[in-house]
Amino acid sequence: MSLVRLNIKGISYSQTQNGAYALILNEVDGDRKLPIVIGAFEAQSIAIALEKEIRPPRPLTHDLFKNFADRFDIVVKQVIIHKLVDGVFYSSLICERDKIEEIIDARTSDAIALALRFQAPIFTYKNILDKAGIYLKVSPKKEDEEQDSILVDDLIAEEIESAVAEQEGYKDKSLEELNSLLEEAVNNEDYEKAAKIRDEISKR
Repeated sequence: MSLVRLNIKGISYSQTQNGAYALILNEVDGDRKLPIVIGAFEAQSIAIALEKEIRPPRPLTHDLFKNFADRFDIVVKQVIIHKLVDGVFYSSLICERDKIEEIIDARTSDAIALALRFQAPIFTYKNILDKAGIYLKVSPKKEDEEQDSILVDDLIAEEIESAVAEQEGYKDKSLEELNSLLEEAVNNEDYEKAAKIRDEISKR
């Protein structure tokens, strides 16, 4: 399977999921966007890494990981978003120490926060981008236009949120199906997924 390189386009605040954000990844050699729902802490960590002039007084968790890795000569070479199941993305950190490569499972939000700190490239597989990638109907700002924030425009945010909802496939589920999925997610301790399902149930 061929890999597709991605970069970070911006972050969109979710109007329907409390404390949730959509991280928008952009296909480097194309126009598709890959929206990924992340939590507030991870969104803050990614935003701080993107806004290089912002330096927290004490290291955040991802900064601590970077400091630890630097001390022991561990390098994150790349991040690969390798799987998509029920709207949840799964990622791996490709790490190297003493010329020995290791693959470490990670949440996608954590993996990207670390990729930024290690200046490591982010990839996904073509089949994942084919399945979850979207084309924005609203034209984003051109790269040479000045932006005051990494938060995307409201119109783009609305479109991204709609795309994320369709991606997760909860809109077409009945209440009975949603409650069954919620119970399954809780039993599997997949609380991130459970929160998304609860949000959809609350809209009914």
